Amino acid sequence: MEIVSMTQVEPAAAETKLGRKRDHTRDPEILAAALEVLAETGFDGMTIDMVAARAKAGKATLYRRWPSKNELVIDAVACMKQADLDQSRLPDTGTLRGDLVAMIKPRSIEDAVKKMQIMAGVMSMISATPELADAANEALIKPRAAANRFLIQRAIDRGEVTPGCDIDALCLVTPAMATYRTLIERKPVDRDFLISLIDGVLLPALGLRAGDSPGAR
Repeated sequence: MEIVSMTQVEPAAAETKLGRKRDHTRDPEILAAALEVLAETGFDGMTIDMVAARAKAGKATLYRRWPSKNELVIDAVACMKQADLDQSRLPDTGTLRGDLVAMIKPRSIEDAVKKMQIMAGVMSMISATPELADAANEALIKPRAAANRFLIQRAIDRGEVTPGCDIDALCLVTPAMATYRTLIERKPVDRDFLISLIDGVLLPALGLRAGDSPGAR
């Protein structure tokens, strides 16, 4: 198929081909509505029409943007993760432990239950459509792993952690275990659990002890 540069198309023709530019300003509201519906109904019971009604958006708008609910769920979960793990907003306390503990956000019991329900919906989606496992991994695991990688590398750069540690494996420890706890054990990922991973697993694997890196509990 021949790809035509826009410089080769007359302005009027280009406008006809492109049509009206899509408005993505309501995407955050729609994705938040998708998470609410997923948590309430589960993946099997969820429909794009339900999400449209919850978000007070036109069904046609959602179907153009997300042709299937699989794509909508993946985008919604990815958006949820990215909002928490924007690299420009990661803490810088001066110690790795302090940074990792500072990333633990306060969550209410209701939030914890909702997240478990969302993750259960994602698991149901993957079971029904195994080919979406890679997309789910991108949405669920990689954002947290990327944040951990950044923090560990910064600790290496400032001399807190010895170079040569397996960052690729260690940055996955907390997100993988948190996902297992949520999806398999059906338990909430609370502050105590995350601190136990930091102090009992991750820091020792990096040659540190909790007492070596002061950080508020």
